[in-house]
Amino acid sequence: MMIYYETFNDIKEKCLRGTERDIRFVISLLNKDVDLPTTRAVDFYLGMVKTAEGINVLEEFLFEGTQIQRNYCTLFFARNDDWALVNKAYNLGLIDSRQAYSR
Repeated sequence: MMIYYETFNDIKEKCLRGTERDIRFVISLLNKDVDLPTTRAVDFYLGMVKTAEGINVLEEFLFEGTQIQRNYCTLFFARNDDWALVNKAYNLGLIDSRQAYSR
């Protein structure tokens, strides 16, 4: 459990700082080998990203990331009521309607 605690604190700190490098690292955790606890931590702490730099990285991954990365970026933008980006990703076929319009 200690390893998760350290990892989750690292994710939290990176999301709060919100630099390009920090957010790229956090999003890179969303890969084919990611475990459920890590996806939950990433989902929760991405909500703390407030810097323009960090949000720009999330927008980039919304359109250019892997499916799981796009899904978590969609959640971020939907929760922040940025429907223009969510709609654009949906209309491009990058996310499905369930991902786009459920919170």
